[in-house]
Amino acid sequence: MNMQTVAKHWKVKDVAAHLLDGNLRGLSTSRDNYFGEKPENIHSYQDLVDFLNQLNMSWTNATKRLSPQVITDLLESTGKAYYEHLKTLSPFDDAIFSVAWAGQATSPNWFHIAREYTEKFLHQQQIRDAVGKTGIMTRELFYPFIDTLIFALPHTFRDVNAETGTVVSIEVATDIGGIWSIIKTENGWNLDKSNNLQANAKLLIDPETAWKLFSKSWRPEQVIDKVKLDGERKLAKQALNLVAVMA
Repeated sequence: MNMQTVAKHWKVKDVAAHLLDGNLRGLSTSRDNYFGEKPENIHSYQDLVDFLNQLNMSWTNATKRLSPQVITDLLESTGKAYYEHLKTLSPFDDAIFSVAWAGQATSPNWFHIAREYTEKFLHQQQIRDAVGKTGIMTRELFYPFIDTLIFALPHTFRDVNAETGTVVSIEVATDIGGIWSIIKTENGWNLDKSNNLQANAKLLIDPETAWKLFSKSWRPEQVIDKVKLDGERKLAKQALNLVAVMA
């Protein structure tokens, strides 16, 4: 309960409480169309991150008075309710919230649901990592998580100039990973999941490092000795800045 997670400000119980907050907020906003606290004076991405961080902090502080059993029971009941609600959403309709970390102002429901999956996977993995419990670093569960995070890669390169046709790839090792690429076009960088592209630059990274780095639990300078950069080093190194959470 009080073991420290890789999320520096949260212990195991705090992460569990945050998962509960996600269920409750999701049901309130998406299912019930109820917004108790609306962000005001949001003029930048950082303003939105600051607002969400404040919401998260106020919630985890309040739930310190709840027992682990109460939180666990509420997670079970609200998790089922939120899952049932998400199944009712039409995949290609506009989602109630965009996936801002992918640079989108409007997102379809399928992407919103995929983002919710990454939240559930990430925070459960943080708990499992802290308590030494294995189980979800599998192809079935990890691959959809990392496949969704990679949608942030074009946005990560939005200010990077390169010749048209330049290919940058990320390869996540082992059979639970894969290869993803972005290609520079006249209109920016586009994601391409073909695995036969000749990369001008490539980041090779293991799954354990990937989930911690891309969730900003670890920083690029902390993992530079854990990864391999091939080809044009500056481009490959830029891929280390991918962040697929609101942070």
